[in-house]
Formats: sequence, C-alpha cells, structure tokens
Amino acid sequence: MPEISKLSLPKKLAVLGIVAMACWVVLWQLLLSPPDFLPLGIAASLALLPILPSLLLSVFRRPSAVFWGGVAALLYFCHAVAELWTSPEIWPLPAIELFLSLWIIFTGNWEGLQAKLLKRNSAVKG
Repeated sequence: MPEISKLSLPKKLAVLGIVAMACWVVLWQLLLSPPDFLPLGIAASLALLPILPSLLLSVFRRPSAVFWGGVAALLYFCHAVAELWTSPEIWPLPAIELFLSLWIIFTGNWEGLQAKLLKRNSAVKG
C-alpha cells in the first residue's frame, strides 16, 4: 500500500486541502462567526466531524484519505451553498468553504479526469 509521501502532486494537494478545510471550519466556528445557540466546543466538533476521518487517515499516511476527504468535501459543498443562500451577510466565510471543498474534489479526482479525457481523445483520433 503506497504512503502519502509516494502520492502524486494532485493527491498531495488534496491532502493539503483536507488540512486546510479542517483548520477553516474550526476557525469559522470558534472565532469568525460563533453560533449563538451552541457552546463553541460542540459547534467546532460538529463542524469538524465530517473531515475528521480523512484528516486522521492523512496523519497516518493512508492514501484513502483523499477519497474520504472528497466524500466529506461534498458535504461541506452543500453546507457552503446553503450558508451562501440563507446568510448573505457572512458570504466570505461560506465562499472560502466552497472554494476549499471544490479544491479537494478536483485535486483528488484530477488523475481520473485526466485519464478519461485522454481515453476520449484517443478514441476520437483512432
């Protein structure tokens, strides 16, 4: 089983996005826009929960971290769109979450997208 140090550049960038997303959601919930109805620790824990498995897999240098980070990024994408729609006064915060989720999704799947495009191009030419 390959380690993270042997991953390609797009996969390493996806792991960087996973770490950035974990830091961002904690920063958002603790400092930038804390909720009024939950204690800060609970809010930060709940916000961190979806990305936590991939973050732990990254710490233990497992390549499956990228896959699980992509799954969690889909949840963060939905959350960011909902926040952008319902809370326009704090639009920069969910916009950053949206960017990070797309970053994780595209960098984690870049090699598969690239292979699919190459296969399609070779089928058209051949």
